[in-house]
Amino acid sequence: MIVRTLDEVTDTENDVRGDGWRARRHFTRRDGLGFSLSETTVEAGREMQLWYKHHQEACYVIEGSAEITERDTGATHRIGPGDAYAPGHDRHTIRVLEPLRLVCVFNPALTGTETHDADGSYEPAPE
Repeated sequence: MIVRTLDEVTDTENDVRGDGWRARRHFTRRDGLGFSLSETTVEAGREMQLWYKHHQEACYVIEGSAEITERDTGATHRIGPGDAYAPGHDRHTIRVLEPLRLVCVFNPALTGTETHDADGSYEPAPE
């Protein structure tokens, strides 16, 4: 059994930060689960262009609110506490309306240190 507290992850290599966001990755590829699990926070007012072309992602909103726009179709979705979303491999824009706190699951599992590339994706995870 793996038990890992937020305190054990905070300020380690699995506590990854970018421009207005932070992902504390509780489980990563080295845990051998086939997925990774993170607590992600994003500051209010942030707008992020994302495209997970090499991963599947599912997110569950704990706190805050945002709008997600599917860039290929223009469809916009408002999310808040209790909502979940999975963008597939779609290019999407997230506009954070109130400070956002999410639980995010990625498959394949992240190694733990990835940050977003210029196109909003993560590089393919090495085998």
